[in-house]
Amino acid sequence: MKIYISSLFVPDQDKALDFYTNTLGFVVKHEIPMGEYKWLTIVSAENPDGPEVSLEPDIHPAVKPFKDALTEDGIPATSFMVDDVNAEHERLTGLGVVFTQQPTDMGTMTLATFDDTCGNLIQIVSMQ
Repeated sequence: MKIYISSLFVPDQDKALDFYTNTLGFVVKHEIPMGEYKWLTIVSAENPDGPEVSLEPDIHPAVKPFKDALTEDGIPATSFMVDDVNAEHERLTGLGVVFTQQPTDMGTMTLATFDDTCGNLIQIVSMQ
């Protein structure tokens, strides 16, 4: 068994797509119109056949309270692996990304957390 798709709930798929591709550097795997919304997944440019992230419309009534509670408590919706958290923090900060947790050395890893502009906190991690 392996991970195929993980979902992030977003209020605006086009805004999320812009942030995740143009700011973070992911690439579109699937963008299929489905009425008002679309089947929209992104992948790492470094691993285009790897796990996908679905940018899901956050229309279910349970999503907003769930996302709000996670954000209020500082809990990331997901984590992404990077080669160097400090370098990625510097790059993203230069692009205007707001970090809620600065790079922190945790012994075996370094991590930082940022706001994805779509109501989610995202953690980046590099292993040492």
